[in-house]
Formats: sequence, structure tokens, C-alpha cells
Amino acid sequence: MKKAKILAIVGSLRKDSFNHQLAKLVEAEVGERADFEILDYQDVPFYNQDVEFPAPEAVSRVRELVKEADGIWFFSPEYNHYFSGVLKNLLDWLSRPVGKNEAPVLIGKPAAVSGITPGMSGTLVAQDHLVSLISYLNMKVMNFPRLSVPNAMDQLDSNGKLKLTNSYQFLKAQTDAFLDFIKNK
Repeated sequence: MKKAKILAIVGSLRKDSFNHQLAKLVEAEVGERADFEILDYQDVPFYNQDVEFPAPEAVSRVRELVKEADGIWFFSPEYNHYFSGVLKNLLDWLSRPVGKNEAPVLIGKPAAVSGITPGMSGTLVAQDHLVSLISYLNMKVMNFPRLSVPNAMDQLDSNGKLKLTNSYQFLKAQTDAFLDFIKNK
């Protein structure tokens, strides 16, 4: 049986952001049950309709990875009660048709949403905005369970790296649920 491919999109470009670390914890939890890749999209330019066709090489590369994925897992920080501008820019590119005869690559893709923040909101507000957008883009959103981790500073090890304590059970539950969600879509 073919393993599912999950493409993780982290809404922060910072190498060791909490959300990147959260994605790495999910990758470990997924283990051998699926292929899990964290998307590197630092080279994707600002969306500009003047350069949409042909798409810049970085955009074409990202679109191919999205097309190959069986599911997309978003890990979003919360900036001013919203998801990040870099994530919005990426979604703007991915929401556009690839060409005259090819639809946008996000349509119909199963999606999960998670997030962690140092504050108390646990990215809930940003997640709601993100879910609203990706639903509009016709992705198949797994609305439950979602993972929203507040107070990140309370879940770090002695080296300052993320080590979920009381939230780990929710990460495990969302991982199991998303693997099933992808399989049943």
C-alpha cells in the first residue's frame, strides 16, 4: 500500500520558530506511516500578476510539491490576530490557475491546521482566519481536531527547544485523525 505524502507549510520563515518545531514534532509522530516534508518557500516572490505567467521557478517548484501531496498540514503562528503575511502570499500564488487548462493546485486537497504561540490564544484566531480562506479555496479542511498550543514558553526543554508536555496528547490525536482523513478522502 502506498504511503500518503503530507506537505507541511509553516507560516513562519524563521528556522527554529515554534511552529517549525511543532511541525518537526508532528513529523516524528507521523514516523513511517506517511512521507512528511516541510515546505521551504523562502524564495517565493511577492505575488504580482505582471509575472504570473509563466510563473517564477520558485512558484512552479512549490506548486509541483503541492500537486504531489495527498494532504497539506498548515502550522500557523498568530501575528496581530491573523496568520502571517508570508503564508498569505504563498496562498495567493497557490490559489491562482497554473495555466489556461490547469486549475489551482489547492482545490480538493485535504488540509489540517495547527499552531503554537507564546501567548494565551494558541493561534485560535489566526486558525479561524486561515480555515476561512482555505475553505474558500476549496480545500477539504479537517475542522476537528485542530491543535492550538498556548504558552509555548511553558513547553520548552532545558535547551529552549519545544517539548510538548500536556499538549502532546492533542498533537497525537490530530496526527492520527489527519492520517485517517487523508486515507478516506
